[in-house]
Amino acid sequence: MAYIGKTPAAAALTSSDISDGIIITDKLAANAVVTSKITDGTIATADIANSAITNAKVSSTLITGQTAITGVANDDLVLISDTSGSAALKKMTVANLVANAGGGKIGQVVKTVKDDTFTSSSTSFTDITGMTVNITPSASNSKVLVILHFNVGMTTADRYAVFQMLRGSTVVGGGTASSSRNHGIAAHVRATANGTANEVLTKSMTFLDSPSSTSELTYKLQGLAQSAGSPSFTINRSGADVDAGHGFRLASSITLMEVLA
Repeated sequence: MAYIGKTPAAAALTSSDISDGIIITDKLAANAVVTSKITDGTIATADIANSAITNAKVSSTLITGQTAITGVANDDLVLISDTSGSAALKKMTVANLVANAGGGKIGQVVKTVKDDTFTSSSTSFTDITGMTVNITPSASNSKVLVILHFNVGMTTADRYAVFQMLRGSTVVGGGTASSSRNHGIAAHVRATANGTANEVLTKSMTFLDSPSSTSELTYKLQGLAQSAGSPSFTINRSGADVDAGHGFRLASSITLMEVLA
């Protein structure tokens, strides 16, 4: 460039000498802008074109390489893939994930085992010690699968005992009442033969209960003897309970499973 008079001293070009928008993309050499020239946080979300970041540009260990969480709370967030819609990753709480996971899954299992003996001659239904278990359903539409087995004998021949399962004060899994007939989930009658003094019979019940509750529920086994006094029923042993190899000692149990809706 020609000058009139003295040529000015050379000076380095600074950024203030360049007006905004003057340098176009074509004037930048290939690979001229390197990572070290980009200040952290200067690229905004709006500067990234839609779908610009592909799976190929995301490390395969981004999620799988993380430490697994061994404990979560109901309000913790989890990521899911919405394959029915946009196929995008979305978030939801653990509580919602469990609630919408689909029916038939077991939410919890509680159990009681009675390995000692019990005897009663009560003519009205009475609690059998050790055959009580509590459960608190996580949802009101959950069902409770009741699995019961117990072992019963009788101390006197030609007598009976009847048993029922209660949820609170409600009989579950029992037969329908009919006039003066006793009703329950199981009954035992000892025959008149002498050998039946050493008899122990196993009774069982499987019943899917619908309590419609999220409160703590108590399930328990009760028994009733035909007459008071010497005639009585026994649990986990025979009526005679002889101290010999045929004087059996057994165990009974109640298992409750919450079946999610």
